[in-house]
Amino acid sequence: MINSFFMASTPHIHFGAGKRHILPGIAMQYGKKILLVTGASSFDHSEYCQEILLSLQADCDVLRIKVDSEPSPALVDAAVSYHHAFAPACVIAIGGGSTVDAAKAIAGLLPSGDSVMEYLEGVGRGKTYNGPSTPFIALPTTAGTGGETSKNAVLSEVAEDGYKKSFRHEDLVPKHIILDPELTLNCPAAVTAACGMDAFTQLLESFVSKNANPMTDALALSGLQHIRKGLLNAVQHGENIEARASMLYASSISGVTLANAGLGSVHGLASPLGAYFPIPHGVVCGSLLYEATRTNINAMVQREQDNLTLKKYAQVGRLMTSQVGLDDQTALQALLELLKSWSNILKMPRLSSYGVTVSDMPKIIANISAGSMAGNPITLTPKEIEELIQSRL
Repeated sequence: MINSFFMASTPHIHFGAGKRHILPGIAMQYGKKILLVTGASSFDHSEYCQEILLSLQADCDVLRIKVDSEPSPALVDAAVSYHHAFAPACVIAIGGGSTVDAAKAIAGLLPSGDSVMEYLEGVGRGKTYNGPSTPFIALPTTAGTGGETSKNAVLSEVAEDGYKKSFRHEDLVPKHIILDPELTLNCPAAVTAACGMDAFTQLLESFVSKNANPMTDALALSGLQHIRKGLLNAVQHGENIEARASMLYASSISGVTLANAGLGSVHGLASPLGAYFPIPHGVVCGSLLYEATRTNINAMVQREQDNLTLKKYAQVGRLMTSQVGLDDQTALQALLELLKSWSNILKMPRLSSYGVTVSDMPKIIANISAGSMAGNPITLTPKEIEELIQSRL
């Protein structure tokens, strides 16, 4: 029997090489005043992005915002304050996860002109957001966060007392998502690797989450198949459009699965690590995925041998290694060997390279995201979490 579950609706998704050309027609359904949110430099160095800009400017009044790092509340508030009077008919994001999250929050606040600190979870003023949002269109140029398919805008304040929190609401989901793999061709290998490991982590964590359901499982397995086909090829052969398409698909699917099934210990730790240290989110995921998976499996073998998640991990091991005949124990080991190998091949940095030390451990553990940890397939002890982090220093 299938247990009851809820699935959030997804926006209109347009997938395929060259799909960027439909953007002007979609945008002008809302009007001719457009606020365009892009990366700081990648947009300017992409021939395809410059074509998009020219096509929009031909018929529309376009103002542009550049996002040069993970978005902060200050960036969002400044953009809303400056462009509130412009009252754009739609907001378009063309860029990576940071660009998409910034644009999502800006679009949500432009009609009211409110500060995002009115609504930011955990650190805001607790006001309930009721919309409306300015219509929002997303065109990701990296394959990692899947933020284009979720209702969360993740904002960071990186400092000793920093935070990484979400502004979230159903109205923030884009009206249209255009997934054109050609827009990811210029993404550097290191960024492709980190973003790809983020998507891999989101798919795996949502598949083994306590809150997974048959629908998220089917989507996660589909995404993982494309991670297997695309990740190493996209990093090592960036011009390979098929690999880029696989990764863009997997990334966007991961946004759907995380929004509906939740995540686990990697993302629980990514929250404080990203708040206190200048570590890109994908790097955190890539650095921790092997050790977090190993820790979960070992904990279940020791304390919960009947936990059905062990079979799900084994299923992923068979899928990712294309060895369908492996027994569960061998498949678990094969998964761990693959994760460790890929982490080495993709040169995932250690946390210490971003300034994390043993003395930071109590603070990190004390501020783990409870929401993400709630989905982890087994409750980890403080000692297990500490050992997990130390293994990546």
